[in-house]
Amino acid sequence: MKDTKAMRRRGAALEEAILDAGWEELMERGYSGLTLEAVAKRAGTSRTVLHRRWPSRLELAAAAMARYFSLNAVTVPDLGSVRDELILLLRKLSDRGTPVLIRLMLEMSEDLADARSNFAGLRAQVGRPGLVEEILQRGIARGEIDPARLTPRIASLPADLARHEAMMTLERLPDAVIREIVEDIFLPLVSLSRL
Repeated sequence: MKDTKAMRRRGAALEEAILDAGWEELMERGYSGLTLEAVAKRAGTSRTVLHRRWPSRLELAAAAMARYFSLNAVTVPDLGSVRDELILLLRKLSDRGTPVLIRLMLEMSEDLADARSNFAGLRAQVGRPGLVEEILQRGIARGEIDPARLTPRIASLPADLARHEAMMTLERLPDAVIREIVEDIFLPLVSLSRL
């Protein structure tokens, strides 16, 4: 007989096991098929343990998504060009945000509304803030971007347009769409020199 005390996980190890199990359930069954019972069984724990940390499947799903995004973080090195860096960022975000992830978010919409939350709140929970800002600050330092033109709404425009396209098509963004967002829409709004 195995010693169950020796196998019992606690703290961070237990939380990681639960979030990994939650992610696997989301990938296999989608958000609509996600249950705390199934996650608990997969993680080798009880529903009560899950419920103490995440009282709802929405909170558990958001935490599992946040873990996935943190383990699959998107980074963009200094390529010497805002254009190149934004194109790389949107490509990486599109590749990571597969149609499955977009469908998951859409399936969550009813529970988000019931919790008086929304996609912006979910994005704040699971996303990594500041990546676009880092790119734009490098562009300002290089003299590519006019900081006087860079309002918060304009700064968020490339990611917002890419997210909108992905949600409307449920597909990976084509390179032509990414280039259009960056070159034809965004850069003319913020560039010091006309491209």
